[in-house]
Amino acid sequence: MTSNDSPAIRLPTDLRAAEDQLLRSVQVAIRSGTCQRWAASLRFENLRFMPVALRLARALLASEHALILAWPDAGAAALARRDAQDLSDLIQDFNQIKRARTDKPDPRLLVAIAPSPADYEEFQELCETHAGPVLMLNGRLEDAAVGIGSVARERRKGFVASWQQAYWLQPLEGGALLRSYPDDWHLFRQDSDGYRLINSSPDRPDPDTTAARLAGEDPDGLKQQLSGVDRFLDGLRN
Repeated sequence: MTSNDSPAIRLPTDLRAAEDQLLRSVQVAIRSGTCQRWAASLRFENLRFMPVALRLARALLASEHALILAWPDAGAAALARRDAQDLSDLIQDFNQIKRARTDKPDPRLLVAIAPSPADYEEFQELCETHAGPVLMLNGRLEDAAVGIGSVARERRKGFVASWQQAYWLQPLEGGALLRSYPDDWHLFRQDSDGYRLINSSPDRPDPDTTAARLAGEDPDGLKQQLSGVDRFLDGLRN
C-alpha cells in the first residue's frame, strides 16, 4: 500500500512496514497505562499469522517487554514451539496457563494469538485473572451467529467493550482503514495515483458509513435511513 499523505498517517507499503507500525503503536499504547486490554489486527485475507506473531514477540522482548505467548489450543502452541525454539519457554496454550495459575500475580504482558468466539469464555476468564496487561492479536470476540439478542448485547457492554484498539489495518474494496494508537481512525480511498486520506474520526466507522464514504455518498443521510429501519424493527419486537 502507498499513500499521498503525510508520513504521520501514511499507509504501510508492505507487510513488514505494517508490522513495524503495529509494534510502535503497541509499545506506545502499553506505555500509556490508560488500559490493560489492547487489541492489534492485520486484517489481510490468507495471512499466515503465526510468523507475524513470532516476529512481534521477538521485537517486544528486544525492547525489554517480559511476556507470555498464549495460543487458544495446544496444537497451535506446539507448532509455534517447533517454529520458534528460542521462544519455546514463553509459549503456552490457554489451558496450560489456567492449570499453572498460582496466587502470585503475573505482571508480564500476555500476548493472546487470534482468540475466536469459540474461545470466548475461556479467554475472558484468562484475562480477568491475569495481573498484567493483555495484547490480543487478530482476535475476534463477537460471533455474527449470536445475532442481536441479549447475549450479544451483554458481551458488547461487558468484556468486548473493555478493549482498546492499539492497531488496525484492513484493506477494503476501493480503500483501506487504519488506526495506529494514539492517532484517530483513518479511512483511505484508493485513487488512480495511490491511496488518499478521505476521513479521520476518533471512533471506528461502522461498515455502512465506511462504504458510503468510499462511494462518495453522504453517510449522514444513510444513517438516517438506517435509524428509521432500526426503529421499525424495535417496534416489531415490542
